[in-house]
Amino acid sequence: MNKLNMLGLGLAAAAMGAAAPAMAGTCPADQIGANALTGAPTKGKDVTDTVIGAVDLGPEIKLDGRSLRMRMLVVQPGGVVPLHSHVDRPALIMTASGTMTEYRSSCIVPIVHTGGEVAQESGGISHWWKNTGDTVAILYSSDVHNDKK
Repeated sequence: MNKLNMLGLGLAAAAMGAAAPAMAGTCPADQIGANALTGAPTKGKDVTDTVIGAVDLGPEIKLDGRSLRMRMLVVQPGGVVPLHSHVDRPALIMTASGTMTEYRSSCIVPIVHTGGEVAQESGGISHWWKNTGDTVAILYSSDVHNDKK
């Protein structure tokens, strides 16, 4: 590769880094901040939450009282996953289909999640989700659950 091509690649990489947009399904960097979630719903609406598998982490990796679980949530249009906390319960949640809007304690604006996106739920955040689309949304959640709570 000649020097001109290398320079072009370097400039392209720098331009991409400088203009890096927020990743889909995350809080935009310029919108990160405290959100009190005033008026957040505390009861679910039109959502089913089914545990589809779990592993006791005590025998596996000596984390007594913890399980790694996977759940499927089916959220009807307008349905709500109520306000909850991820203190002591890290999770990953994948929006398999549909459109969900997340209202998060660490983001000033709502975060829209669409099919195929994975959201990280950790660091003690609190949040709630609403199906803002016109079709059923399917979510798969994997978390380290504190079985003592």
